[in-house]
Order: sequence, then C-alpha cells, then structure tokens
Amino acid sequence: MLVGMRMSSPVITVAPEMSVVEVLSLMKNRHIRRTPVVKDGVLVGIVSDKDLLNASPPSSTSLSVWEMNYLMSKITVREVMTRDVLSVTENTTIEDAAKIMVDKKLGGLPVLRGAELVGIITETDLFKVYLEMTGAREPGVRVTCLIPEQKGQLARLTQAIAIEGGNFVAFGQYTGKDHPYDRLLTFKVANISEEAVKRVIDPYILKIIDIRVSGE
Repeated sequence: MLVGMRMSSPVITVAPEMSVVEVLSLMKNRHIRRTPVVKDGVLVGIVSDKDLLNASPPSSTSLSVWEMNYLMSKITVREVMTRDVLSVTENTTIEDAAKIMVDKKLGGLPVLRGAELVGIITETDLFKVYLEMTGAREPGVRVTCLIPEQKGQLARLTQAIAIEGGNFVAFGQYTGKDHPYDRLLTFKVANISEEAVKRVIDPYILKIIDIRVSGE
C-alpha cells in the first residue's frame, strides 16, 4: 500500500505570516493537529497544535490579560514552525512512512509530488490502515498463537483452516522478543467457530496466547 492511497488530500495549509491565534482557531474548527506551512506555493515548514500552544510572549508580571492576548496575536507561525521538514512522496510505502514517523517521533509527514504539496499522511491515517489490516471491524475469531519456525508449518496451518471452511479476514506474523526463534501469529477467520479453530490449529502450534470472537 502506498502513501498516495491513504494520505489526506487536499491538504489544509497556512502561511508563515498568520498569527498563532488564527491557526489555533483554524485547527480547532477543522479538527486537525498539524498543518504544512506554505509560502508562494512552496513548502517552508510544518506547525503542530503543540507548537502553537507552547508559543508565548516575553514574560512580564506587569502585563494584563488583554495585553497578553494582544501580544499573542502578534506571534506568527514563522516564529514557531519547524523549518527542516521531512516529507514523503505518493509512491512511498505506508510502512516506510510509518518507520520515519516512529524513528523521528513525528505525528505527520507532508506528501510532495516534485516540489508540489499534494497531501499529508498522519498517525491517524496509519491507525485506520492498521484497523483494516487487523480486520478490527470484521466479525470473526481472532487468534494470537506461537508456531515453531519450521519450513511449511505456516502453510499447513492455513490450509487446515481453509479445509475446515474458515475464511481469513486478517493475518500478520511477528518475531516476538520473548520467543526469537518462533513465529508469533495474529489472525482472524470468519465462517468457523472458536472451538473449531482451536481443534484445527492444535497440531501446528506451540500454544495459543489468546483466542476470542471479536468485531461483532
């Protein structure tokens, strides 16, 4: 899956000359937490609600509330935005975008087509992808189990479920830190009962970590 398939577009942008008060109001009204900063059609930064909320005028105990609000209205996005912006393209894979966001502790990445800003991919977009990949909204029997790292074992397990009439809704495998030499599987199957799943997979696994009916 590529970023271009899941990015938010068209993207809401702001200008560096806008005040933090204006942009906070915009973010609140549009229910967003970050937005690219564009000047003359060129991406020059990105600003988050946290950046804006942390902005403050020079401290002074003699200022009134009205004076403080006035000074806040004079602080611009240019003063608080992040200038060195990491970006991705529409052809970046979802997992590569997620890796950048996790490694760099970012909540979102602008998406560029050449120099043109065409969208933004955020942690919320990635959460939605995760929900689909795990079949969270689909009814079925969800299983987390440990299987031995043996050639053909995974194929035998999935074939046994298929023969029983089960239909895979979601499937993922991981290398667990507690079991580095075995595979940790999480999958969801429909059209088969929980008891039938337990019986069918028993010859091919080391143990069931969790099994439940979910998504209903």
